[in-house]
Amino acid sequence: MSGDGSETITHVRRLPARPGATAPWPDWVPEELRAAFVARGVPAPWRHQARAAELARSGRHVIVATGTGSGKSLAYLLPSLATLLADPRATVLYLAPTKALAADQLRTVAGLGLDGVRPACYDGDTPQSERAWIRQHARFVLTNPDMLHRGILPRSAAWSNFLRHLSFVIVDECHSYRGVFGSHVAHVLRRLRRQAERHMRIGTAAAGPCFMLASATSGEPAQAARQLTGLPVEAVTEDSAPRGAVTFALWEPPLLPGARADAEDLTPVRRSALREGADLLADAVATGVRTLTFVRSRRGAEVVASTARRALDEVVPGLGARVAAYRAGFLAEDRRALERALASGELLGLASTNALELGVDLVGLDAVLICGYPGTRASLWQQAGRAGRAGREALAVLIARDDPLDTYLVHHPEAVFGRPVEATVLDPTNPYVLGPQLCCAAAEGALTPADLELFGGAAAKEVLAELVEAGLLRRRPTGWYWTSAQRPEVDLRGEGGAPISVVEASTGRLLGTVDPGSSHFLVHSGAVYLHQGVSYVVDELDLDGACALVHAEEPDWSTHAREVTALTVVSVREYRDAGPVGLFIGEVDVTSQVVSYQRRRIGSGEVLDTRPLDLPARQLRTVAVWFTVSPTALAAAGIDAADVPGALHAAEHAAIGLLPLVATCDRWDIGGLSTAAHPDTEAPTVFVYDGHPGGAGFAERAYQAARTWLGATRDLIASCGCETGCPSCVQSPKCGNGNNPLGKADAVRVLDVVLTNLPTEVTDLADRDVRSTDER
Repeated sequence: MSGDGSETITHVRRLPARPGATAPWPDWVPEELRAAFVARGVPAPWRHQARAAELARSGRHVIVATGTGSGKSLAYLLPSLATLLADPRATVLYLAPTKALAADQLRTVAGLGLDGVRPACYDGDTPQSERAWIRQHARFVLTNPDMLHRGILPRSAAWSNFLRHLSFVIVDECHSYRGVFGSHVAHVLRRLRRQAERHMRIGTAAAGPCFMLASATSGEPAQAARQLTGLPVEAVTEDSAPRGAVTFALWEPPLLPGARADAEDLTPVRRSALREGADLLADAVATGVRTLTFVRSRRGAEVVASTARRALDEVVPGLGARVAAYRAGFLAEDRRALERALASGELLGLASTNALELGVDLVGLDAVLICGYPGTRASLWQQAGRAGRAGREALAVLIARDDPLDTYLVHHPEAVFGRPVEATVLDPTNPYVLGPQLCCAAAEGALTPADLELFGGAAAKEVLAELVEAGLLRRRPTGWYWTSAQRPEVDLRGEGGAPISVVEASTGRLLGTVDPGSSHFLVHSGAVYLHQGVSYVVDELDLDGACALVHAEEPDWSTHAREVTALTVVSVREYRDAGPVGLFIGEVDVTSQVVSYQRRRIGSGEVLDTRPLDLPARQLRTVAVWFTVSPTALAAAGIDAADVPGALHAAEHAAIGLLPLVATCDRWDIGGLSTAAHPDTEAPTVFVYDGHPGGAGFAERAYQAARTWLGATRDLIASCGCETGCPSCVQSPKCGNGNNPLGKADAVRVLDVVLTNLPTEVTDLADRDVRSTDER
């Protein structure tokens, strides 16, 4: 770490403490329930909790969108538990995006000690021997969208009694349902509504369940909840819970003297956010500060934990045992043990992926370190809010990665503290989501014309016709029927198949799993894989067998996969003709292939070598935003023809890095391509595309906010202190061309031409200036 941090802290913001405002207990809350909450230290609800509970009690669908630690759980537990106590037949379904959050909420509900509620988790970790009892007897079932999709809705007959009396559906941390995953979940909820209403018609209930949603502070929460549920939803956004003071620091790691990004490149390299975060975590634990460190990747969480453990053991032997890593891919019993150890104080420090970002009640944390901007302001504040719960003062530190967006944010604090959080982006009409979900719905029961409005109206009708033509559904006078004896195979998270098992070759021991979409990058042959601080090297990746065989090894290098991409324009939805500049949105076909990987020396980042890989190419039909610039305009801006590829390449990298500033995406959710003469546009072009089939709404948001997005991109490149480009501005960690060529100064000139000719945001343009493909 560098000195006292005075040269690395770019900004400090102190957020003042805020007092709370309570409300009386609603008259309809049973004394038994009120006493249970009072016994757990809740003398009265906060005003926003009472408001949301009253809305739900009156039968209105509601979303509570308030800050971390504001007690959103009480808002949905009051009306749901009161109903269970008043009606012995009523049931409640609770949905969480992670198993850890569902397990935490189970502890909360069970801890109230209410007779007859019978709460139970029903997920992939639930023993088969317990599942039949839960279906027949549990009244407060906690699960996740994946289990609802795969294990409950396809077997609705076994859940008939539960669905017939379903009173409330609680959707916790609903801001996490974005992009393709969020679009799938939106249809899973529609399928749930359909099945509940069908079973209620068989029984005596007259109306469907009331939906209660809980979200971190987000933009347009009512609109996002309407998209997610297909129902009118009222928003409660006034946060009346007390908040302790928070000191929030923005931290930029120092440049490494003499370090280089490539063996033949003199580009300066900053100390990594992981190394900086590990040092800060070790310092915090050594002084008794209970600290949670958020890291972007599974591998990063392992690196931070193992580095901090080694540093602590050098100071006090054995102290490193009080630090651990927590991430998805761990076995269930390992995750639960870590949660208990952190709650008890046995662990003082934890390096976690965003698996612990959501709602799990981690009491007593003093500080949060965030290694790299998590992609959205909503996630940033959610993570920062994990410290200082229950009104205590807290410290939060955002440690910038050597990345364009992180660099921009730590030098533009107004982009962190002065802007509202983003609206959640999802698109339930995406045909690549809607088609498979209609197949699932039809397999659960024939779709009728009355169902079409529930699933998207005209969009659903159009997709149904395609499914019939493809032979997946059969049209009959009574509706559309699923034609196969097998259930549709639909992955909600868009990961494309079964997870890849990581197995130690010498023992056959299962170390963990990797999603198929990441396997080409994380567990290709020769890759370094980390598990609980132990390094393994991959011997073989068997994609057909969904297995990666590894052996234990401690190399002094890390591995970084490199991908090449080709793109074809399929159609143009809309475009903006701005003289020498064109801005477009449309469908594209992308072919990508991981072709090699670099081995880089740990510490310096020096590239040791590049090794080839033989992995299959992957095809993607998705949505892209792209801009073209005429060669004449580029020449007039002082860019020689030979320098155009490097200028566009640099602008592309920085634009991808800055897109999360305007859309709720991660740079790994999107891809890009630039060329001095693309065959489909016949002009110098920069493409940025959604990395999910059918698109996830990110490219549309980029098109709408093009001037804001590209303006920030231009300012970032121009203000970076490097001479020819660095990871903080125009170099990309996933570039398939080894970040060559790149023209930093010329990229600024390209973007100046674009911005000069795009006077306003696309959404504000006159109709005559925005042309659809129908007008061309």
